[in-house]
Amino acid sequence: MAPTSLCNMHIFLFFFLLFSVNLSEQLNHNKSATNITTFSLSFPLTSLPLSTNTTSKMFYSSLFSNTKRHPHLTKPSSSYNYKLSFKYSMALIVNLPIGTPPQVQPMVLDTGSQLSWIQCHKKAPKIPPPTASFDPSLSSTFSNLPCSHPVCKPRIPDFTLPTSCDQNRLCHYSYFYADGTYAEGNLVREKFTFSRSLFTPPLILGCATESTDPRGILGMNRGRLSFASQSKITKFSYCVPTRQTRPGPAPTGSFYLGNNPSSTGFKYVEMLTFAQSQRMPNLDPLAYTVAMQGIRIGMRRLNISPAVFRADAGGSGQTMVDSGSEFTYLVNEAYDKVRAEVVRVVGPRMKKGYVYGGVADMCFDGNVVEIGRLIGDMAFELEKGVEIVVPKERVLADVGGGIHCVGIASSDKLGAASNIIGNFHQQNLWVEFDLANRRVGFGSADCSRLAN
Repeated sequence: MAPTSLCNMHIFLFFFLLFSVNLSEQLNHNKSATNITTFSLSFPLTSLPLSTNTTSKMFYSSLFSNTKRHPHLTKPSSSYNYKLSFKYSMALIVNLPIGTPPQVQPMVLDTGSQLSWIQCHKKAPKIPPPTASFDPSLSSTFSNLPCSHPVCKPRIPDFTLPTSCDQNRLCHYSYFYADGTYAEGNLVREKFTFSRSLFTPPLILGCATESTDPRGILGMNRGRLSFASQSKITKFSYCVPTRQTRPGPAPTGSFYLGNNPSSTGFKYVEMLTFAQSQRMPNLDPLAYTVAMQGIRIGMRRLNISPAVFRADAGGSGQTMVDSGSEFTYLVNEAYDKVRAEVVRVVGPRMKKGYVYGGVADMCFDGNVVEIGRLIGDMAFELEKGVEIVVPKERVLADVGGGIHCVGIASSDKLGAASNIIGNFHQQNLWVEFDLANRRVGFGSADCSRLAN
């Protein structure tokens, strides 16, 4: 089956995990949640190795929907307040306690996909698993979804994951990747468990038994089966620290589920939503879509029409904020203007014929400080005067071997006519997704210092 949605796979490493949680105690599946209490928990975590091809991997989930807008979220009786800390490499990896008793699982924090899934492998008594994996037999709250479950039936309005029945009449799913890697397994129900009395309700997750990547996905888009929707959180936010370019410990950042104490300084833009009748082939109605107005490089505002950053009649041009994409991708009309400006100021210094990861072609092997100074600060202009400002010191990404690239590529390289603001351009920036009020907030910060 052809893939229908995309996001880049990358890595964030976690050394510790801090939760400030407001959760409700679940009495049983027939009773409502009660006994709301506030807790603050801290968990030690271990680092994860990187896949050798992680930087160029483009993840295609099959959760893209073009049939239904996400319904308005109902305010839950309890508010979630979790804080996590992560180390920055090329993506966001959170380590979450899942099951009863909990097993800590590494998951890619991804605002560009819906279904959350984990690695599920039964651990042999004398042979340790090759990666951190979840053993369903050790959890008293684990259950499989049968084929008769509505989610396993085709044409669910906003959930188009290809499913089938396995030989045990359980719901089987498949994830496919652009580079030939994959993940597949069964759909299950399981809790995220923080203590004996603090846990989420049973959530529908993917339980991968065959996979070529060692991590799972924490799906955080606006779909009804995302972690955000199933947990009924009203907002979440993260702060991405600057990249570590020298040897030594990587800087840490923060991830909140629930209210963020720094939000008083955030500036907000409305989240664009789309009616159910808008079934445009190039549109992702479950993404976090914002209205971008333009791009500045140095002191020059590029001559790009704001219409380029809005979805047209076919859905092309949509601008999304995606934690799962490393670089920023622009449709041709915008990308060509950006590249022309970079060529104008530093063209002779560009590394000819070089394309990093099959996507980034504005690369240099000269003096990075001087090249950054010549390019100048960069800004993505959103509505209401809100801007994502990238200082000249962070315009270029260190891709190894003494080569640095502008962290912007053409969305043609992804096979999708969309604008995607990736996590490279979210460094030292709070990004908050306020689901209840349908808005996205931004706030400058020293993310490493906040985590400490």
